[in-house]
Amino acid sequence: MPYAAPQLVLNSRMLYSSWIPADPKAAAALLPPGLSPASNQALYMNQYVVDSEEQTSSFGAYSLTYMGVDLAGHTAPDGVTPARFFTHYFNSSERMRQYVQKRGVPASAGTTTLELEAGKLVATTRVENVPIIRTVARVGQKIASVARGHLTYVTLVSGKLMAGNYPYVGEIADSFELLSLEFLAKDHPTYALRPTQALQAVTGWCWYSPRDSFVYPGGEYELKK
Repeated sequence: MPYAAPQLVLNSRMLYSSWIPADPKAAAALLPPGLSPASNQALYMNQYVVDSEEQTSSFGAYSLTYMGVDLAGHTAPDGVTPARFFTHYFNSSERMRQYVQKRGVPASAGTTTLELEAGKLVATTRVENVPIIRTVARVGQKIASVARGHLTYVTLVSGKLMAGNYPYVGEIADSFELLSLEFLAKDHPTYALRPTQALQAVTGWCWYSPRDSFVYPGGEYELKK
């Protein structure tokens, strides 16, 4: 049976990061016609793990890394947060990949692990068991705040730009420092999104949440250019 929309996910372990790319032109070239990168050229990535099927309405346990480009001229419902375009999406669940592919997400197989020890968090994304991305951060042990709102992600479906609003509620760790972000496979398409050699993090969008809950949308709408 296909998954119904929308879908609810509770208490994922999530590392969200944002940075300035080493090659802004290569990153911008991944956008379809009608979209332009944000003025600061920022990219984003979400690496997260859902540990048990009881945390989802239907998806089951899975891990996911997705990433892409912040957009100019389009925002989330708050009118401030830039809308974001998916360029890559690596999901461990085949059925979930089928769910999002119908909505224009460029989903392919991959796994993500988050390992936290003594305040040091290591997130590794693998494709065919080969590490392609590794993120290392220093994170606090306590919760500082609760973030809530919507993110807007854009996809291309049958030649049309479609947007979906993703509501979320996340508990944010009390401290965070992005120590390193490595794109490990020079021959992989994700390498176009690698950061500058001296990492330039977009601090407002770098954080760790040990419990982040959200909804996969079922009410997408066509993006107005």
